[in-house]
Amino acid sequence: MQELFPPLLTVSQLTKHIRSNLEQQFPSVWVEGEISNLRSPSSGHQYLTLKDQGSQIRAVLFRSQGQRLKFALQDGLEVLVLGRLTVYEPRGDYQLLLEAVEPKGIGELQLAFKQLKAKLEAEGIFQDSQKQPLPHFPERIGLVTSRVGAALHDLLTIMHRRWPLAHILLAPVAVQGETAAGQISAAIHMFNQLSPQSGRVEVLIVGRGGGSLEDLWAFNEEQVVRAIAASRIPIVSAVGHETDVTLADLVADRRAATPSAAAELVVPDGAIVKEHVRQHRIQLERSLKSLVAELTVRVQRSHQLLPEPRLIIGRFVQRVDDLERQLYQKVTQWCRNIQLLLLQHQSAIWEANPLSTIQREQDRMAELNKQLVYGMQNFVLLQRHQTKLSISQMHQLSPLAVLARGYSIVKDLQNGKALKKSTETRIGAQIHTTLAHGQIVSKVEQILPEK
Repeated sequence: MQELFPPLLTVSQLTKHIRSNLEQQFPSVWVEGEISNLRSPSSGHQYLTLKDQGSQIRAVLFRSQGQRLKFALQDGLEVLVLGRLTVYEPRGDYQLLLEAVEPKGIGELQLAFKQLKAKLEAEGIFQDSQKQPLPHFPERIGLVTSRVGAALHDLLTIMHRRWPLAHILLAPVAVQGETAAGQISAAIHMFNQLSPQSGRVEVLIVGRGGGSLEDLWAFNEEQVVRAIAASRIPIVSAVGHETDVTLADLVADRRAATPSAAAELVVPDGAIVKEHVRQHRIQLERSLKSLVAELTVRVQRSHQLLPEPRLIIGRFVQRVDDLERQLYQKVTQWCRNIQLLLLQHQSAIWEANPLSTIQREQDRMAELNKQLVYGMQNFVLLQRHQTKLSISQMHQLSPLAVLARGYSIVKDLQNGKALKKSTETRIGAQIHTTLAHGQIVSKVEQILPEK
């Protein structure tokens, strides 16, 4: 018997039924669409919307799957995604849980290459102004490549043949695979940390033989590119064949198409250097012979221009004799002048007897002493007289003298002001009177008008 009414469900129960049916019906599905509304919170998960001309669907790429991507998701990018259809129960939204993402119409590695290249170009890492010159005659060369393979054999063979004076240090690394980028960047940092005492190299060759884009991908990794850019040692990249261009090639100080070309770029050809040295030696010998011949001619010409040395010496001997005679005459005359001057000073000394001069000065000092004592006595008497006169004048002008003649000083007791007129006080006011002997405090009983 058919039920007349369907069962009653809660929203949560209905959502769970829908999610279960969707997940069973679409366990895995490929979807084509354009990315929009991309969000990347701090959790590392990426939330986006896939859309076409008519519809859109939410999608989530969790951090664990996102870390496997070689390229970065961005709005407007057309992609092919593999995911499971499910329902996000708190909002009742159906969405795709992404397991894989591929760019549409272009390989994943090619897209990652373009994105990282654009990012690094914006930072100016590839500019020629950042590149260092290579040494002309390196004594120590570092190699960062695989221990096995034709690349190392070609490098060693060519460098030993062209420039056997160089000392070569090898840092063996993996040149492809997941660990390759870390090993390559670590080797570059290691060479840069070596001191001159511990064998620091003058130039580095970083590379490997040719291969596919996937084989060469380690040399497109960001950590390798930044390690090359930060290197204080000049680096030559030797990755793949002429048609293969990696980001390591673009950032390196010099790029060689092949490892063999890198060896020829780093070390000079010893035979050519020897020939240059031989040619320079021949030119130097010719220049020295020419210079010696020129100097010889100049010496001969100078010898012809010089007079006979004995004539020159004879003239100087005669000149010395003349100067010696003049010196004797001047010294003799000077001695005579000194003798005459001494006689004159001796006569003057006898005429000016010191004893007489001392006696005269003593008499003069005695007279001056008497005059000083007399003058001091008169000065003291005069000062005493003037002092007595000044005391008498001061006494006459003193207010006490005025009071002694019967006068007094009257002040208002309240404000201390001296009274000069009867109108300056009032009846009942207290006044203070100063006499020659004593003081009086009184009260005003009557004020008489001025006559």
